Amino acid sequence: METLDDVEAICVVYSLYKRQQLKQKMTRKRKYWVHPLNMKRINEGQFQVNFLTLRSHPDEFFKYYRMSISSFDSLVSYIGKYLLKQHTNMRIPISPEERLTVTLRYLATGSNFSALHFEFLIGISTISTIVRETCEVIWNILQPIEMAEPTTDDWLDIAAGYLEKAQFPNCAGAVDGKHIRLECPKNSGTFYYNYKQYFSLILMAICDSNYCFRIIDVGSYGKESDCNVFKQSVFGKKLYGYNLNLPPKICLPGDDNGVPLPYVFVADEAFALHPNLLRPFPGRSLNDDRRIFNYRLSRARQHIECSFGIMSKKWRVFQTSLLVEPNFAVAVTKACCVLHNFVRRRDGINNDDILSCTMDDYTNERGTGNSSTNAKEVREHFVKYFNTPQHALKWQNKVIGK
Repeated sequence: METLDDVEAICVVYSLYKRQQLKQKMTRKRKYWVHPLNMKRINEGQFQVNFLTLRSHPDEFFKYYRMSISSFDSLVSYIGKYLLKQHTNMRIPISPEERLTVTLRYLATGSNFSALHFEFLIGISTISTIVRETCEVIWNILQPIEMAEPTTDDWLDIAAGYLEKAQFPNCAGAVDGKHIRLECPKNSGTFYYNYKQYFSLILMAICDSNYCFRIIDVGSYGKESDCNVFKQSVFGKKLYGYNLNLPPKICLPGDDNGVPLPYVFVADEAFALHPNLLRPFPGRSLNDDRRIFNYRLSRARQHIECSFGIMSKKWRVFQTSLLVEPNFAVAVTKACCVLHNFVRRRDGINNDDILSCTMDDYTNERGTGNSSTNAKEVREHFVKYFNTPQHALKWQNKVIGK
């Protein structure tokens, strides 16, 4: 029978053994400074072989990079100097154009780093570093340009867009959350495990009528509900604290003798009703007026669903689980959101993206807490407005069978 002294001795010996193993591993010489396969990158790498050829074929360039040649050049002019590495006598650094190409191919295809290694003849760890650094630079440089915090005038422009395209007045944007699928993070427990039974983090976003993201919040645990994530976000705290720079209340168009109503955001049942945030009436036993309101609200809310769909079809890294740690996944998601805006505003609409856009499954999770009387009154005013003959859409009664 082993005594306490024997156990301690065994632990000491095992500790010394592991320490010796670690020391040998750290002092072990690398077999190659640069692998012979990667030495061929200068002449045989995909970037060196295809870049100039693709530039002479704009249509193929767009398919490969998910953006036009002019947009790519503009993007390089914005971020190129932040990707430039020092030239030394030991090696020639990877150019900003090649670094951006590697990153865009990862975002556009969702390929793992091992596959990109054989395409670009760059080490796997180097590719990982390139993608992460480039995504962070893209976000830091483009966010103030493509996703700056909206001003009061910006909210007015967004509302004008929703009135024109969705016939929903006083709408400052549509809000919803999307689960970004992850491989099970190490030592994460169940924090990232969501009700859909996979691991994820949450992208919370607000979009305009042109399917561009105006405000995003990324990184919350997948197990959290949309309502809680929204309330804990910086934007949500400002909204529920009445600290947003929204325009003042105004009467709805054509209702000059009515009650001035606030500018609102539209959301699904997962969110809590608020004077500045409208959600549909829950349940199926609704009267015709409320069913029409739900239909009108859904027409405006679908912009955020389609924004998510368009982004995930263009940047197909979201079609599969991200094989990176959560902080890396946050950087990838933020870069894709700002690139989504960057490309749409310069290259317009790609019909392939629109036609293949699919909406996420409808969720029945409910917002927490009771709504204020003021919030319910605001929603009832919109119900009344949508059901008056002069403000009704010609086809809205079809949803109730009239």
